[in-house]
Amino acid sequence: MLTNQTAAIALKQQSLSTTAPTVEAQCAHHLGLLNHKSDIQRRDSLAYLTTVMSTHPPDSPLPQPTSVIIPAVQRLVLDGSNSVRQQLLKLLQCLPKSDIAGHTDQLLLHTRAGMTHLATDVRIFALEVLEWLLGVAGDEVVSCAGGWVKTLKCFLSLLSWQDEASGKWSSSKSFGRNPGDSKVIVKQMNALAAFLRAGIQLPKRTTATDTSGATTFPLWQTEHHISSERSHVYAHLNLFGAPRDEEAEMYEDREDRQRIFRDRAEAAIVAGLEQATKGGGEMGRSAAQLRKVVKEGMTDFHGEQ
Repeated sequence: MLTNQTAAIALKQQSLSTTAPTVEAQCAHHLGLLNHKSDIQRRDSLAYLTTVMSTHPPDSPLPQPTSVIIPAVQRLVLDGSNSVRQQLLKLLQCLPKSDIAGHTDQLLLHTRAGMTHLATDVRIFALEVLEWLLGVAGDEVVSCAGGWVKTLKCFLSLLSWQDEASGKWSSSKSFGRNPGDSKVIVKQMNALAAFLRAGIQLPKRTTATDTSGATTFPLWQTEHHISSERSHVYAHLNLFGAPRDEEAEMYEDREDRQRIFRDRAEAAIVAGLEQATKGGGEMGRSAAQLRKVVKEGMTDFHGEQ
């Protein structure tokens, strides 16, 4: 006896909609894909976010706020793929400059980690991120918690301008390497010059005090005679405070940064520049530029006697 048998096909419940996902939802989806194991997927997700941010109307809120984007992407400073890192920098450059300042400390933390990375291309990229960060939020970089001392120590370590074991200044390990390493050293010195320029040089609006004195006669150099704008003028003395962590502290005042620079880094940098200048070429030019920044930044510093 023949019987007819029918096969049943069961489909999962599906829903059809004519409404496409919102830009906000798509951005959130691509932020989640930044954890994908494929570097192509990470790069493409960053590219999508870059396109959205760069074409978004400036007078309307972003599809995803900067406070969500930066924590999700900042670790990619250390990504092993060059294409991912370059796309990351393009995305960061598209974000509103006014939103970067509040995230400087975390961005700087990942940047310092990149500056000491074992891979040369990651170290170079981290310097590019630092230069971008100094361009959009220089004051915040040098004044955030740990931003001044820890970054100075990072540069001294990279350039081998301090031998911590013996306590003596040294620059012998920094030079005499292959040409590829010399290019890295040049980029490190250029980034250090930009960092010091933001930290210890006078703001541009006050560099011409002497030349503008004639226009304000008889009020000459009034900025040296008025009350300080700082809330704690003698905070650097720490007369009644507990012992503090000098490395993790915030140095919002230029004179405080000059003091720390003199005590912790100036001798090492000056000694290192002596040898770098003798090398001539591109390294010598970078050393001369860095020497100029140091001289101009410390020319008016007297310190505590």
